[in-house]
Amino acid sequence: MSRERLLNGALLLALILIPAWALYAGEPFTITLATRAVIFALAAVGLNIALGLGGLVSLGHAVFFGIGGYAMGILASHAQSYTPLMDWPFAIEGTKSMPVIWLVAIVASSCAALLIGLLSLRTSGVYFIMITLAFGQMMYFFAISWPAYGGEDGLSIYVRNGFPGLNTLDPIQFYGLCLALLCLVLAFNARLMRSPFGLALNAARQVPERVRAVGLDPRRLQLVALVISGAITGLAGALFADLNRFVSPTMLSWQMSGEIMVFVIIGGVARLFGPVAGAGIYVLLEHLLGGVSEYWQIFLGLVLLMVVLFGKGGVVGMIAGRRRDD
Repeated sequence: MSRERLLNGALLLALILIPAWALYAGEPFTITLATRAVIFALAAVGLNIALGLGGLVSLGHAVFFGIGGYAMGILASHAQSYTPLMDWPFAIEGTKSMPVIWLVAIVASSCAALLIGLLSLRTSGVYFIMITLAFGQMMYFFAISWPAYGGEDGLSIYVRNGFPGLNTLDPIQFYGLCLALLCLVLAFNARLMRSPFGLALNAARQVPERVRAVGLDPRRLQLVALVISGAITGLAGALFADLNRFVSPTMLSWQMSGEIMVFVIIGGVARLFGPVAGAGIYVLLEHLLGGVSEYWQIFLGLVLLMVVLFGKGGVVGMIAGRRRDD
């Protein structure tokens, strides 16, 4: 068994044991921190599909994260106020059901990714980066100027949405739900990387001319990857809003897009568990150093600098070696 697979197994075991220890020790805040890390990892896995496999450097992924969050916030706020989203031409009610909210978040984020991708993929390189950033800023300022759902003050949700058979107000049960979704998405990502589509997408990233020569369209492959990436990131946004019971325009900001990219870069671009390691390191540094100084991001920047200069495979790559599992 390769070192990377052993490391992946150790990371997965840590995700199981740390909250279990926190529950035994009576440290519920540690469970909340672990939940935050798992949700961030889920968002980063989504970006890693577009960035690691498709080579798409997107600074607008917070659009999908925020759309997922607002999907949860809008549906839950109408459910708690007992008012329909619309009365005409047919009534649409709010809901507190997590599966329904997740479905809406995934569909809305996928549609947004499709529209953004159709326009953005006409460009490449720095122009693609800038156009995704422009879309992100457009959505951010739209949310700020949307008074019906809180504007720049955001929208508070006074209930935790429900999942059949679980008490989602119990931190360990909500964490288990988030971890299960992360494991499902990681399994999907592993299959995707080894599938004919994943191999073609990887080839389109490296040698698009050869992909065109065999009759495949690299842009179409990248568009599909972007839609899948947006759907997963939107799901993470819905979970993040449910964790905080609050949604605000900051979920759509370029800073959030940058943070999600930092998770991937620190952990390891195109590494299966790279986003998990990166998100865990980020949350740990935020927790340990945030109480020491309000400028704790300086230390995060140093970590990022060290990774970029001396470990281009990220933390996972430095520990497991440069070669990725195929």
